[in-house]
Amino acid sequence: MPSDEKPTVPKTILDLVERFERNREAYKSGHYNETQVRREFLDPFFEALGWSIDNKQGYAEDYKDVIHEDAIKTTDGTKAPDYCFRIGGARKFFLEAKRPSVDIKNDVSPAFQLRRYGFTTKLPLSILSDFEEFAVYDCRFKPDKNDSAAVGRILYIHYTEYATRWHEIAAVFSREAVLKGSFDKFAESSKAKRGTADVDDAFLETIETWRKELAQNLALRNKQLSQRELNFAVQRIIDRIIFLRICEGRGIEDYGRLRALADGDKIYPRLGKLFEQADDRYNSGLFHFRAEKGRHEAPDELTLKLDLDDKLLRDILKNLYYPDSPYVFSALSANVLGQVYEQFLGKVIRLTEGHQAKVDDKPEVKKAGGVFYTPTYIGEYLVQNTVGKLLEEVAGSTGHWPVPSGDSPDGVEGTVTMCDGASLCNIVFLVPVGGSPTGAGESPAPPTFQTHS
Repeated sequence: MPSDEKPTVPKTILDLVERFERNREAYKSGHYNETQVRREFLDPFFEALGWSIDNKQGYAEDYKDVIHEDAIKTTDGTKAPDYCFRIGGARKFFLEAKRPSVDIKNDVSPAFQLRRYGFTTKLPLSILSDFEEFAVYDCRFKPDKNDSAAVGRILYIHYTEYATRWHEIAAVFSREAVLKGSFDKFAESSKAKRGTADVDDAFLETIETWRKELAQNLALRNKQLSQRELNFAVQRIIDRIIFLRICEGRGIEDYGRLRALADGDKIYPRLGKLFEQADDRYNSGLFHFRAEKGRHEAPDELTLKLDLDDKLLRDILKNLYYPDSPYVFSALSANVLGQVYEQFLGKVIRLTEGHQAKVDDKPEVKKAGGVFYTPTYIGEYLVQNTVGKLLEEVAGSTGHWPVPSGDSPDGVEGTVTMCDGASLCNIVFLVPVGGSPTGAGESPAPPTFQTHS
């Protein structure tokens, strides 16, 4: 533990223990539900640790100590944990509540669900509790539906031990301990040398496996494909599947549409229909199958005509969903996806003389010693000190701040309109976009530029 000092056990905790002991049989019956245990036991338990469960201080939404499940609920087939504890708006750990009739020590499902969400959101530790049992999990272990409830569990305390082991809980999970850095120190000291994994690395491994298998299958079934076409097809199929799965998780698409395709045959033609529907809905380069007036980008006339094995696609699609997937797609951050794709694009598919697919590092990546992702905070700093400064100057000279295009009178995509309908519309941003070759042995594509008014 971070400290040998043992704080006094609050009277609230001793009273809760005594009440639970007195009525334990009733609480452990199936009639005592999760909401009751939260209100009567877990809320006061964590208030005793210094957390403002009900935001009695009246903090703004972005700075509340605790966010309850209704504020972070997902449509991803499983609900988010019941509590999210934060400091200054930054997540520190989750708490998943269960009714006391649940056997937290041995039941696989609650532990798997908690670890899955913590793993996806990159939180090192989270808690599972029904008050009777208090279990802390290291969420850096990649969750698997076949794991026992003990996998990743680094602390287990029974309610009968709260009086003697309160210091172990308070020294790490009290608000004061988190503010003083004790939580972070404990998380780092608890990190196993083996078995833990970062969600970035795990997701990268997943899509690299897809790439290899898709490339091999497409090369086998579509002998007419050139190396460039094979790279394009594999990349587009993966991108489209991930995009639609994340849309499902965030409620933009109906949940389970991709999974439903796995229940029949001729999966790829039916998947292609979803891609075409997405073309109509999103009108983006990712789904662009028909020539359109005023659009200079050539449509994709290749990928929908390809032949792809049902078994391979069935495995990929089924493993996008709970309980087979270790990821909560609604909670995958843009930063995680950016880091994963930066690494993913560092490799390329090449075709052998026998038209077999092999995946290799790009020559320029080998020479550079790897791919390096620009951290989010650096990107934010660059934007704030370039575009941000410019916007401040314009706003200062006009007395108005810009509003997003969706709120502007004309609603034109890609524009920023001043509240007075003027100044910023004349500003054009030039964004360099680094090119990336799609075939091995080809020279890197020259940088392109996008302009945004």
